[in-house]
Amino acid sequence: MILPGSQIASIILLVLGLICWGSWANTFNASGKKWRFELYYFDFAIGAVFASLVFALTVGNLGWDGFAFKDDLLFAGKRQDLFAFIAGVVFNLGNMLLVAAISVTGISVAFSVGVSLSLAVASIWSMMSGTPGSLLFRVGGIAAVAISAIVASLAYQAWAKAKLIETIRTGQTKSTKKTVSMKGVLLAAAGALFLGSFYPLVQLARESEIGLGPYSLGFIFTIGVAASTFVFNLFFMNLPVAGKPVDMVEFFRAKTKSHVYGFLGGIVWYASVLAILVVTRAEGPAHIEPALAYVLSNGGVVLAAAWGLLWWKELSGTDTKVNYQVVLSLVFLVVGIGLFSGALAFAPK
Repeated sequence: MILPGSQIASIILLVLGLICWGSWANTFNASGKKWRFELYYFDFAIGAVFASLVFALTVGNLGWDGFAFKDDLLFAGKRQDLFAFIAGVVFNLGNMLLVAAISVTGISVAFSVGVSLSLAVASIWSMMSGTPGSLLFRVGGIAAVAISAIVASLAYQAWAKAKLIETIRTGQTKSTKKTVSMKGVLLAAAGALFLGSFYPLVQLARESEIGLGPYSLGFIFTIGVAASTFVFNLFFMNLPVAGKPVDMVEFFRAKTKSHVYGFLGGIVWYASVLAILVVTRAEGPAHIEPALAYVLSNGGVVLAAAWGLLWWKELSGTDTKVNYQVVLSLVFLVVGIGLFSGALAFAPK
């Protein structure tokens, strides 16, 4: 399998992964306003498995760094396979809730709440497992991302209320209720519990002499994603977070464009996952400090929020107070990522 041969190569790979992680959700918005997230996600899961298999059978079989993909699968222990599969299932439930939140609130709010809080959950798991890290920086990071999520939620509430009042004033709705639903925010927060909890399972899948390599781990991980999609979607399609229940026949009636964007979304997302798996496996001259790896692995959430705000114009058309809240939310998010990174840099020796 091919692994980075230098520190520069590792950094470049993580930067590309950051761009992919912060950009894959754009494919959902681009697939069409009427395209339901439940149907989008089938294509997303298929695209992820396709990408993992293509990468595994190409770069995963080249080079001299360890076993080839096929050998790695045969050599790995069954428990490690199971951990990788379950990790994919746990991640997928969190990610499906995140995409559900995107369908309600947009990319910027869903990522600012869901992924931000997932970093806090992951940090708590690290503390509970005894992973080295500065307690002060970790607690500070948890507080910062929690504030970021709260401020983003308030910004969305203010924006949604302003839009609701406008529709009432212009007679676009007969209802006079000015109550704003926070369903999307709650979905993102629920997703954070799972998005922040899958990585310890990934570590279990990698450890010991019979642990999985990055390409085989990624492949089994995406199998877990795809298999669980068909299970979880039974719930989401019949008890939708928005709109009426959707039938599977709608998937086959869709335009090719919608399927292509979903498939592309899975490929782009998996590229970010593989970049992290490969770089964290690299040793010797290709090894980079955990603090820097953390920033580059998780900085995509800021990029995603920027896409939502600047490209898709989410939360626009209201007063400047909302804009200030959005900026403040991103500032606290960046501070939180910096503090979590500092927890690794200043870990007790």
